[in-house]
Amino acid sequence: MKYDVIVIGGGPSGLMASIAAGEKGANVLLLDKGAKLGRKLAISGGGRCNVTNRLPVDELIKHIPGNGRFLYSAFSVFNNEDIIAFFEGLGIRLKEEDHGRMFPVSNKAQSVVDALINELKRLGVTIRTNTPVKRVNYENGAVKNVVLQNGEVLATKSVVIAVGGKSVPHTGSTGDGYKWASDAGHTITELYPTEVPITSTEPFIREKTLQGLSLRSVGLSVLNKKGKPIITHQMDMIFTHFGISGPAVLRCSQYVVKELKKQKSNTVKMAIDVFPHQNEEATFQQLVALIKEDPKKAIKNVLKGLVPERYLFFLLHQVQIDEHVLAGQISHDRLRELAKLFNRFEFTVNGTLSLEKAFVTGGGVSVKEISPKEMSSKLMNGLYFCGEILDIHGYTGGYNITSALITGRLAGSNAGEFSTGLA
Repeated sequence: MKYDVIVIGGGPSGLMASIAAGEKGANVLLLDKGAKLGRKLAISGGGRCNVTNRLPVDELIKHIPGNGRFLYSAFSVFNNEDIIAFFEGLGIRLKEEDHGRMFPVSNKAQSVVDALINELKRLGVTIRTNTPVKRVNYENGAVKNVVLQNGEVLATKSVVIAVGGKSVPHTGSTGDGYKWASDAGHTITELYPTEVPITSTEPFIREKTLQGLSLRSVGLSVLNKKGKPIITHQMDMIFTHFGISGPAVLRCSQYVVKELKKQKSNTVKMAIDVFPHQNEEATFQQLVALIKEDPKKAIKNVLKGLVPERYLFFLLHQVQIDEHVLAGQISHDRLRELAKLFNRFEFTVNGTLSLEKAFVTGGGVSVKEISPKEMSSKLMNGLYFCGEILDIHGYTGGYNITSALITGRLAGSNAGEFSTGLA
């Protein structure tokens, strides 16, 4: 049987592409190599599914540091407010949480997945799971057919490649699509992990001195060779047995990868500022004022509550202050050293966990070779891309899924129009 559109990949972008193509009246086949559709969607947002983010478009683009500007054209066709309307049209009521994140009122990702699958069925989309694809064939500058691993050949007018990147491989994202893209002549930019924990071999990490300790709303920076911040994110973080993790760390991770490469070095510096709203002098004056109130108390009691106790003791030891010493006995020079560490504790990191452990893949099919309003290949007629296989990546918080749904919408809609418009 010949299909108008074959969508390969049943993640967020593939599901949206299949629905959009189905809405155009195309005869659509959705292929997924796994047993279940929407596996990545089902685990997103901690199992609650952060379907999009309600920030204004300009702000949203800023949260997609990997080629987010490429999406401006796409947003002019279908945007985050359209995503919200789309899901509410499927009966999924949404609620807004902190930083513009949108979740289903049910707090269940599965309800989102089920609604999408029901819509596919309503539109008559053919779904085949447990069906891995071997290759996509092209002929005379156009898509010809899709060959399955079992040897079956499926003729089609257009193909939407929506198989994701190489991160979170247990959901089926194992990088299969890069070969099919390069077979069509597409450039695959270098792949690297983003939104991933950062590793360090500092003694305090190896000795697990701070393991399990969380710091709230700190300023975490990646520093260049001259010690200047390349990027700073103010969010929570946690120390682990291998390095650091948490929201601030995930956002900084891609900059660690890039700076290591830029410096051609094995390590780069990072810095933690526990008082990002005040400078070192203000911190010093705060310490002096606290000590003035209780000079005969132990320093650990005078400074209690300023920062978590383990971190306080750690920093005191860094400047060789015994936590039991009377506060009034500490010199101003030592206090200045302590103030400096509160605002800028520097340490070295040596990389990140692997791409397979990352939440998001950096790199992918070069967006220079993709039409931004259609998500169509500029090199091959009838070929479309959407989602994480593209060289587009954002921070966690609904930005990647927004990119996936918008690119999926455009890819499916245009593939449907292209196919049904053919004789």
